[in-house]
Amino acid sequence: MGCDVSLLAGINFFELLHDDDLLVLANVVDAVKINTGEILFQAGEPGDSLFVVRSGSIELFIKDTVGQKIVLTIAEEGSLFGELALLDSGPRTATAVALTDTELLVLDREDLTLLFQRRPDAALSILAAMSSMTRKADELLRTRVSRNVNEEMEEHTTALQRVADWIAWFSGSMPFLIINAVWFVVWILINTIHFGIPQFDPYPFGLLTMMVSLEAIFLSCFVLVSQNRQAEKDRVRADVEYEVNVKAELEVAHLHEKTDRIYENMMARFAKLEKLMTS
Repeated sequence: MGCDVSLLAGINFFELLHDDDLLVLANVVDAVKINTGEILFQAGEPGDSLFVVRSGSIELFIKDTVGQKIVLTIAEEGSLFGELALLDSGPRTATAVALTDTELLVLDREDLTLLFQRRPDAALSILAAMSSMTRKADELLRTRVSRNVNEEMEEHTTALQRVADWIAWFSGSMPFLIINAVWFVVWILINTIHFGIPQFDPYPFGLLTMMVSLEAIFLSCFVLVSQNRQAEKDRVRADVEYEVNVKAELEVAHLHEKTDRIYENMMARFAKLEKLMTS
């Protein structure tokens, strides 16, 4: 069907082409538009074309074994994606969804062959895109193999939450108990025994009672804030343990399959040996 040659201008993937090459390619390349939230293709679908983003943005993601969404990359203006299914004729390895209204250029295998015939250097762009996706996938695997709950929570902790954690920790320590005990004893002694110091809070120590009540209120608030963070940390830890259990279950099932195959092969070989020995 072809597209307007002006759509190819300004895209890095086609910058090596001369004007006549762009004109020839524009006659075979298709231009499509998709709306926000529309799915371009899903993982597992057959694919026979790659896409170049003319405008807008496309999110490429997969889902792991526990159904969590893993964003591989966001293809923006000038980016290409979908090259794996085109090159090896295999199924799509990820799902592509439009984050905004997007305009795409579609190249099938014949279009790509024509492009490489005109400009073999354009193949480097394909290799660069594939290596970029590989690097991002390696980084995702490195960071998702096992999550450290403490590090993950620390990344999202505010300064006030850190202060609340420290106060909650200190209020449950022996130094805090000793400081309060010494403070109460000194306060009561000063206001009950004449040491030549004016008694500013005589019995029944109303000022001391008010200060202790305020201390208790603030301490309880800080402790509750710290407990809420601990509850969040426990939820993250539970999610991590669930993921680990699922992965372990899959690994055990995979080992069972390998063991069954080895057992079947051994039994088949024993049967052949038995036939050879009896013949």
